[in-house]
Amino acid sequence: MNIIAMTCMCVDVFDDTGEIRPGGEALNFAAIASKYNHISVDLLGAIGDDDYGKAILKSIENKPINKEFIHIIPGSATANNRIYLTEKGDRYFKDDSWNGGIHDTYLLSDSDKNRIASADIIFITFDSPNFDDVLELRKSCRFQLAVDFNVLRDFKKIETIVPYINFFFISGEKSILLQFQKWSERYDNIFNITLAENGSVTYYMGKEYRVDAVPVNNVIDTTGCGDSYHAGFLCSYLRDCDIINAMNEGSRVASKTLSHIGGF
Repeated sequence: MNIIAMTCMCVDVFDDTGEIRPGGEALNFAAIASKYNHISVDLLGAIGDDDYGKAILKSIENKPINKEFIHIIPGSATANNRIYLTEKGDRYFKDDSWNGGIHDTYLLSDSDKNRIASADIIFITFDSPNFDDVLELRKSCRFQLAVDFNVLRDFKKIETIVPYINFFFISGEKSILLQFQKWSERYDNIFNITLAENGSVTYYMGKEYRVDAVPVNNVIDTTGCGDSYHAGFLCSYLRDCDIINAMNEGSRVASKTLSHIGGF
């Protein structure tokens, strides 16, 4: 089973020390998914030929990830996110923390589109600059589409594309669950909602599934926790077609990510 993770590969840069931590939804997802023997994973997206891009490539050089479609664009900036720390060590961001670099402007090539069309599963975030192109390909190709909607709440807009999404991931709160329960009665998608320390809920064909979060004694860093959950859930489900097992695997992998710095 082949999954293509796209498109965000970036680095977190700690303002006080200059420390660089590779991440981004696609990179985090691919790093976790590559641990499953029944899954082959590709990374697709663009980085620059700068030090940030080199750090990303270094972080996955020994992982079984197909890197053929990581496009290194000479003279371009790799996406980066500057992180600031309070006196207590808590993270915060400023309005200009995010620099999308080449990630925000890269256009899919014909070879990218051909590779996407031949995949079994595409994992992508709704806010990816290439999402609309992938959605159009989904309408005419046979791959399944897994989308991370993060905290988007424009449900009217989302519903226009729900029929094309096989695995629907979103971070939320209990107040939004009814929306997905209703959709699951109309569409045969898997709707998965993560609720942080309150675990996760999945709706499929009108049925509700609930799993608790795995307790973590000492939370070190929440970066990439959702990406880890999504990778664990999807890789487990593709092997067993068991929703509860998939949710438990997602929770297990996410708990490991919480116990160390960085997404993988």
